[in-house]
Amino acid sequence: MGWAKSTISTRYGKVAVIDSGGSGLPVVMLHGASASKDAFERQFEAGLATTHRLVALDFIGHGESEDAADPGAAYTLDGLAASVQDVLAALAIERAVILGWSLGGHVAIEMMDTMPHLLAGVVLTGAPPVGHGPLALLRAFQPRPEMLFSSKVDFTRHQSELFARLCYGELASPTLFQAIARCDGRSRPIIFRSLTKKTGRSQKAIVEQTDLPVAIINGTAEPVTRLSYLDSLRLPNLWSGACHVIEGAGHSPFLQRPQRYNDLLKRFLVAVEGAGAADSTWAARPNSPVRASA
Repeated sequence: MGWAKSTISTRYGKVAVIDSGGSGLPVVMLHGASASKDAFERQFEAGLATTHRLVALDFIGHGESEDAADPGAAYTLDGLAASVQDVLAALAIERAVILGWSLGGHVAIEMMDTMPHLLAGVVLTGAPPVGHGPLALLRAFQPRPEMLFSSKVDFTRHQSELFARLCYGELASPTLFQAIARCDGRSRPIIFRSLTKKTGRSQKAIVEQTDLPVAIINGTAEPVTRLSYLDSLRLPNLWSGACHVIEGAGHSPFLQRPQRYNDLLKRFLVAVEGAGAADSTWAARPNSPVRASA
């Protein structure tokens, strides 16, 4: 369908955006590293766009957005979060649910820390909130050879193919593969260093101390995040008190099992709209979350 496409100037460059319009609670979708907004096409095609305002953007250095003139600032998690903030301001979005996948999830967590007033809730997929230091990374992420590519400036075609299979499984379309080739490779090592920063609150601390509603949705065959690590987190406002896992899905369950993912997303949005973080349904839970199959 003909969703509205635009280019928005941010402090770090021009960002490409697609917007379904409408007056429902906005859902802003943030893609993974070396990906693009096209990854969320099956959310736009679903009935979600009739009840909520769906917005997806290409991060600086990705998709149809510009490469950064100041990569050292623009490609950090803080820089990417600031660009998203500029997009929200340009679209007159005062409050939104952020759906963050992989890199996008880590950007969403930074937004939870620095601009929580803009967030109504957060959905995390393929994005474990990590603590500080290398041991924290080992606890949160699975040790796969493809993960080493995350800090490489240049990909060979073979490495691009391996990375595409890691992200999308057998659903790596030419459009999604092209996004990997298009990505400004300078972003990858900067993003990696930013994720492993040792200053300020860790992402684990941010998520464990937030007042915002948080949904965690992954696939049972998630190849990047350790699902057992997510189960160990003590999350005060975890939706339904469980980390949801979708049978037969991998790193991109919103693409691989869209009907089930979209159903969970709709239910979370209804809960956010009907309750809010201050309601008793989001009361702090002292014990570790359970895992709910979906």
